Amino acid sequence: MTQAVFHIVFAIILAEIVREFFVKKKFPLYYVFIAGFAGILPDIDVVAFWILYFFGFTLESVHRTFTHSLFLPLVFFIFALVFIKVKNIRVLKRKVNLSLLFFMLALGVFSHLVLDATIAGVIMPLYPIYTFSIGLNLVDYLPPALSEMALPCLDAGIFILWLFWLEYRHKISDFV
Repeated sequence: MTQAVFHIVFAIILAEIVREFFVKKKFPLYYVFIAGFAGILPDIDVVAFWILYFFGFTLESVHRTFTHSLFLPLVFFIFALVFIKVKNIRVLKRKVNLSLLFFMLALGVFSHLVLDATIAGVIMPLYPIYTFSIGLNLVDYLPPALSEMALPCLDAGIFILWLFWLEYRHKISDFV
């Protein structure tokens, strides 16, 4: 399983790419934060396991089931389409565009599924309707000594790239 930092930062980078290169009118950075939060959201099933463990459930019976199917990002994407014509609402002194909020949630969750299905492990994209699983599990193709270090190295590498991006694009050194 890809580690938490990688899921969060990868989703943030995707949202930044959308913000910087594909959207004509830039949106506030807190939507990028929302995408990062959504990048770890499917692993809420691990929290559910901590509770369900006392009722006899195993991690395998809970993790990568409902929250790791395509239905979760699809629901967020449908909400994004539903709210496309709704004006901004005020939440905690900020104007929030519900369509963009749900789009960022869909983007973050979908990025999580892509990472889990390619880097480490498999997902069941149509669970609970079909329980077939897909995934490349690229880490398994590495020699055992390297596969143990691959995920922590990916975590560190993407975090360093993100810090460089922040300095390059947003001049974070100006705030230090």
